Amino acid sequence: MCRHVRAEAKNAGCGIIVSVAATKVTVSCGPIISLTAYEETALTFDHGGHEYATWQAGEGPNLLFIHGFPTASWDWCRIWGPLSWQFRCHAMDMLGFGLSAKPAGRKYLITEQAEAQLALLKSRGVREVHLLAHDYGDTVAQELLARQIEGSTHGIAIKSVIFLNGGLFPDLHRPRLTQKLLATPLGPVLSRLLTKLSLEKNFRAIFGVQTQPTDQEIDAFWSLLNRHDGRRVMPALLDYMAQRRTHEERWRQPLISSSVPMRLINGAADPISGQHLAEAYSHIVPNADVVLLKGIGHYPQVEAPQDVLEAVLDFHRQLAQRP
Repeated sequence: MCRHVRAEAKNAGCGIIVSVAATKVTVSCGPIISLTAYEETALTFDHGGHEYATWQAGEGPNLLFIHGFPTASWDWCRIWGPLSWQFRCHAMDMLGFGLSAKPAGRKYLITEQAEAQLALLKSRGVREVHLLAHDYGDTVAQELLARQIEGSTHGIAIKSVIFLNGGLFPDLHRPRLTQKLLATPLGPVLSRLLTKLSLEKNFRAIFGVQTQPTDQEIDAFWSLLNRHDGRRVMPALLDYMAQRRTHEERWRQPLISSSVPMRLINGAADPISGQHLAEAYSHIVPNADVVLLKGIGHYPQVEAPQDVLEAVLDFHRQLAQRP
């Protein structure tokens, strides 16, 4: 049975979700964090000969944030602070993203991104962790779930997963034309032609009509994308779409057979992985738990941070009440 909790898009995505299973949450989302503050609070983590930008805040159960393509952990800034009041929060800009290293001339494998996440957690003494993932990060989370089934998470137990919009099922993923072109042999040339204006156009097409990105958000996305000459590695990063097809069964099976509690928070207006994905998820995943945000696009945590915050806290409150 799929449980849908719907919320209408409101100013800055700060509407209220009324859950069928719990009382209303009153914690509010925080302000946008400047890129200066984002960079100043970053912690360096070395893994596999590369330098990663990471963050840590709060106390309580461990919660790992896993960002999407082509952005970075800055995406979580509106909910990071409030969640750090109840969780020990961890995040990293994955290899090829944000403030982390962006080596050229190499493959970017989801399996290696998952390994880096585990290495970070292990370095911090984490033994149990909850996941909050978006887009590309959903696929990393699926790999982590597959590893847990195999017993290869280095002694770290995944206790729950919340997915935001992402290509959980490759046959339902509807990438933008820009993504398709960048993933072709022409990608290295086209990535050099990408401009801030073209990035803005693509983002506006995947956000909700009433929750369009602000100039500050576009500036941040563009700045983080270009850090360390990041445009040159975009074609290599986009190989994740082919990897999803190659490992489809490996990454699909944990959604069906894992005993780990899961929730999907889905922006229904997303043309890439919106309501069509949520509907398929509700049929494929046993006892699917879906929070459908009407009018919200591909970036719920940016477009509707209050709704996402409340859905996350509601999910974890229900987990705590389980026998």
